[in-house]
Amino acid sequence: MSYHYAKITYMTDLSAAPALLRAIRASLDLTQAELAARIGVSFATVNRWEGGANKPQRAQLARITALAEEAGVDVGDAPVTGGAVVARRRGRQAKPATPTTKPMEQMLWDAACSIRGEKDAPKFKDYLLPLLFLKRLSDVFDDEIDRLAEEYGDREVAVEIADNDHVLLRFYLPPESRWAVISGRTQYDWPNDERGRTTRPRDIGEHLTKAVRAVVRFNPTLAGVIDVVDFAAERNSERDINPAKLNGVVETFSDPRYRLGLADVQPDFLGRAYEYLLRKFAEGSGQSAGEFFTPTEVGFLMARILRPKPGQTCHDYACGSAGLLIKLQLVASELDPTAKVPLKLYGQELQAESYAVARMNAIIHDMDVDLRRGDTMINPKFRTPSGSLDQFDLVVANPMWNQPFGASIFEDDPYDRFIKNGGATSGKGDWAWLQHTLSVLKDGGRAAVVLDTGAVTRGSGSKNEDKERNIRKWFVDRDLIEGVILMPDNLFYNTTAAGVIVVLNKRKPESKKGKITLVNASKRFTKGRPKNHLADEAVANLARLFNASEPVDGEVAVIEISQVAEADYNLSPSRWVVPVGSDDTGDVGVLLSELEKCLAEEAGHEAQLQRAFASLRKLA
Repeated sequence: MSYHYAKITYMTDLSAAPALLRAIRASLDLTQAELAARIGVSFATVNRWEGGANKPQRAQLARITALAEEAGVDVGDAPVTGGAVVARRRGRQAKPATPTTKPMEQMLWDAACSIRGEKDAPKFKDYLLPLLFLKRLSDVFDDEIDRLAEEYGDREVAVEIADNDHVLLRFYLPPESRWAVISGRTQYDWPNDERGRTTRPRDIGEHLTKAVRAVVRFNPTLAGVIDVVDFAAERNSERDINPAKLNGVVETFSDPRYRLGLADVQPDFLGRAYEYLLRKFAEGSGQSAGEFFTPTEVGFLMARILRPKPGQTCHDYACGSAGLLIKLQLVASELDPTAKVPLKLYGQELQAESYAVARMNAIIHDMDVDLRRGDTMINPKFRTPSGSLDQFDLVVANPMWNQPFGASIFEDDPYDRFIKNGGATSGKGDWAWLQHTLSVLKDGGRAAVVLDTGAVTRGSGSKNEDKERNIRKWFVDRDLIEGVILMPDNLFYNTTAAGVIVVLNKRKPESKKGKITLVNASKRFTKGRPKNHLADEAVANLARLFNASEPVDGEVAVIEISQVAEADYNLSPSRWVVPVGSDDTGDVGVLLSELEKCLAEEAGHEAQLQRAFASLRKLA
């Protein structure tokens, strides 16, 4: 096989970078998000480059220059120095490597397998994610040292400067916390303590615990983020995780194929890692992982429906790993690449482990997210100085489905979220979450909330009074529901049930007033094991269909509020939209309701006939 060599000159006049990046995107028809993925940086980084607020580093310039050649874009007359020799196939352009999640996924599973049996499967992530985060911090630290070395001409000098001036780096890692030392590839002389005793750890478990604590000592903002587990913890005089097993994890993470630096992985890799581990645990155990984690594509669908604008305030009151908030910012940056003002993100989470992952996720995405811990239903943390609830432009959430709450929560609520917004629910708390959502929405605000499918049907058609149905009626009668999207089965990690996205709007545009858009996306999935998923194209199409709010045979129905009332406030998309060519028999609840009505009508007709026959007999 023959090869020829071509020299690629690297642009060094960095002032030309914004124009070059825009030209590349125009030529290759790339969104800012897609360009960021090709270069291996975040949306925010490309945004800053194009705005001239920041400049690419050498490794990133190499990829930009290669992309320019691929796009047929001239780097211009910028002065150049030297070059790089790149081998390529005859007649074909060499493409830069695009970071993918595949090597990371293999690394995670190899690491999980190395400690399998030490902890219950769903607990693997509690140990792996902080280690993954530490490895990421260390690799980025090395990248930043390389940047300083370019500036000062020597890596040892760069390290010395960083050790003496921590503000030059986003996060300073002391020597014992750097991955080369943790993995044993670089020697470290552990100092003695004040009593002259060595501080050298006995094993890798102690070393890792010392390492994460040292990181927090130099970076207080990481407290409660990276130091959430003790790798040397014991129970009944036995280590929770055997040091030999931990060594195996460290060795796996040390594989040079699995580097996690700025140009090595996609910027949202931690959220994807969390998602991947949950999926694998579910697959391995034959059951759900027991976590309420919103699949990536569902989060992007919600964000594309809400179409966030620069500077808007966004809230998730059950934020988990903060994935929904982060996707709002990613989509906002994609919709307006030149925007200088980011979204203002606010999240509340009850579980300590998820809260820690949320903070890691925000840090890795270089996003400022105001995260607070607590039970939103009992103690919402975002309040005004007067004690009332803060309100936001956009709200996204995937709260626990069918969660039971005590009656006292609704009847004695100090924030008056329930009684004034349709009344207290009973049994299941889906509509209680929507009542809370409404309470924290600004006038003109919109929200997208994931709920169980039963939330939009329960009580409809019943002869008995139903509190959920009454709350649903209250929302519909006040024209607060913009629409409902029925998702495919087996999409979510905690259940095989379909789920729905309920979209609220406090100030509908004139074209949508008095109407509700119902989208049946039940057939849009791509089959997978153990979970189905939505393709990117399906996400974009569904968001477009919903926001267009125009009827589409087999997928979208736009109904009047009066029609909903006639259907006893049944908002299930499957009640109103049957997919073209579908073999489905329909929503069971709806069918039972219709059967009851038919039987009642039949009984009425039979009674009328009996009365008619009786009259005839009298005449005879």
